Amino acid sequence: MPVQQSLWRLSDTATKLNPARLENERQLEDFIVANPEMLDPNWMLIGRQVQTDFKGIIDLLALQPDGTPVVIELKRDKTSREVLAQTLDYASWLEDLEASRLQHIYERFVPEGNLASDFHNRFGTALDEEALANDHLMVIVAAELDTSTERIVRFLAKRSVNINVLFFQVFQGNDELLLSRSWFVDPSTTQVSVGDREPKGPWNGEFYVSFGADTTRKWEDARKYGFITASGGPWYTRTLEMLDVGDRVWVNIPATGYVGIGTVSGKAAPYEDFVVQEGQSTVSIANAQTLGSYDIADPESKAWFVAVDWSHTVPEKEAVREVGFFGNQNTVAKPKSEKWDHTVAVLKKKFLVSN
Repeated sequence: MPVQQSLWRLSDTATKLNPARLENERQLEDFIVANPEMLDPNWMLIGRQVQTDFKGIIDLLALQPDGTPVVIELKRDKTSREVLAQTLDYASWLEDLEASRLQHIYERFVPEGNLASDFHNRFGTALDEEALANDHLMVIVAAELDTSTERIVRFLAKRSVNINVLFFQVFQGNDELLLSRSWFVDPSTTQVSVGDREPKGPWNGEFYVSFGADTTRKWEDARKYGFITASGGPWYTRTLEMLDVGDRVWVNIPATGYVGIGTVSGKAAPYEDFVVQEGQSTVSIANAQTLGSYDIADPESKAWFVAVDWSHTVPEKEAVREVGFFGNQNTVAKPKSEKWDHTVAVLKKKFLVSN
């Protein structure tokens, strides 16, 4: 069933706004380039109107914080099936593209720009060339799709093909146009299915967690008060919602190693609602004696938390790290690779976990 959106103006009464259209659909691309957060605040645009070797042109190209590419295709005046086929074709072209080609693409988009250094300045991590070879995320931007194409997209997404649709709809205000958006598939589903190219088997039921320990997030706080946390925008925080009470998590500090295993004891909660045990009292995280600082003024970047009952933890300096261990920058993931199975098996021995 096609996705439909409505907007209402609320004052003394509720007034439904009428749908409208942009004068030129290219305007939407201009708006996105000027305001990339319209797509996702944690994506970095690196190209526009990118010429492929197949004589096709990618509307927009971006990178996620873990370095995986995002192919963005605007529907414009193309049929739904045509834009779907083109998007898949463009992703196949990117599959074996060398990092040097991406640098050339970026230089056309940002003259004299340096992709590696600008990526590091944006995300605080090095651009991993291996991540550029990961499965790509494909996003179709459209006002609407026909029912059969929506059915195909849903079919592909269920089978771990990393494709999604972002619906934009325009409405007429008093003297202005208003824009709304909605994702067709839960974006966390496609986000975390982007991974390495190892053969994928059944999921072993164990959740991977990346804990970004830094000057604001402290692992010792997480050990003491029983939580995992993420901040910085939806790309980092929305995967926390994958966790349910009773799920088991294995926590990795990137570039440091694995530091804990525990069982989820509460659903994801924002900073202002999260409480911890301080001695005999229950207090908000804001009033706890933490080493880190979790109060972030920007509402888009605020910290979210998930309560965890720890089975075993070690200090950061005693983290377990070995060649061949699974790693990923998604805050939460459900890996389906042999590398993840191997990682869990080794950690069970290291952390003396019997089952």
